[in-house]
Amino acid sequence: MVRVLKSVRIVNSAGLHARPCHQLAAAALASQSRVTVRCDDREADGKSILELMTLAAPLGSVLEFEAEGADAEAVVERLSQVVASGFGESA
Repeated sequence: MVRVLKSVRIVNSAGLHARPCHQLAAAALASQSRVTVRCDDREADGKSILELMTLAAPLGSVLEFEAEGADAEAVVERLSQVVASGFGESA
């Protein structure tokens, strides 16, 4: 079983709100891997919009992605790209 970890800093000014949580969950749901997202001392299932929203991560927060499964590397890279792009939001 492949296990991948990667951290990325939130760069969009509004942080992790409903639309970014939807983008992350959609990317995770497209994967066969188990996906966990952490911020500080909080943890969420990467495939659950509601759990992701409980992270309440503002601008500058670091999200840590952990995936376990055959496509773990690909899903972690995709999630990292979504965050690094600022969720497509302008500054």
